[in-house]
Amino acid sequence: MRKRGYHHGNLRQALVEAALQLIEVKGPTGFTLSEAAKQAGVTPAAVYRHFEGREDLIAEAARQGYEIFADVMQYAYDKGQPSDLAAFEATGRAYLAFARKYPGHYIAMFESGISVNRTPELAAVASRARGVLEKSAEELSAHIPADKRPPAAMFSAHIWALSHGVVELFARNSPGTQSPFQPEELLETGIGIYLRGLGLIDPDS
Repeated sequence: MRKRGYHHGNLRQALVEAALQLIEVKGPTGFTLSEAAKQAGVTPAAVYRHFEGREDLIAEAARQGYEIFADVMQYAYDKGQPSDLAAFEATGRAYLAFARKYPGHYIAMFESGISVNRTPELAAVASRARGVLEKSAEELSAHIPADKRPPAAMFSAHIWALSHGVVELFARNSPGTQSPFQPEELLETGIGIYLRGLGLIDPDS
């Protein structure tokens, strides 16, 4: 019987998928390259033809995660058009949806300690993902009087931080951080309060 990784015809991707499964179960530092090789159905030596070490493997998982993340964010933004408000709110919700659907990628991206500047490819796709939210923030903030308008990068960073905080504290089953509210509700109301404060939503709505 042929090894599973070779049978699939793409050993590199088989190793990434094995790493994603291990990351979900054991965390980004809780597995070895040998375990990833075993999960992929190949010998440990085969791993080193594609990755120099575990961090390189996790970085590739993160890069692929950012590719998916950027596409998810772009889809949410496009779906919210032509309303700048709806597009912006949709990108916030997309963050939570991504974390729920792709936990292994999410951990590799945000909880592994891997820098987005580790490789040019990783940096580029991470920038593309951030760019979707920043563009949406820029378009929405254009509705605010210039003298009361925060920089678009700050605007988007606030929502990114809010979304990330809700995910980390309440959507990742972290011990001791249970909330009587669903993560979706926390995020929705948090974004609403922020946008009301900027005068982008009617205070009575």
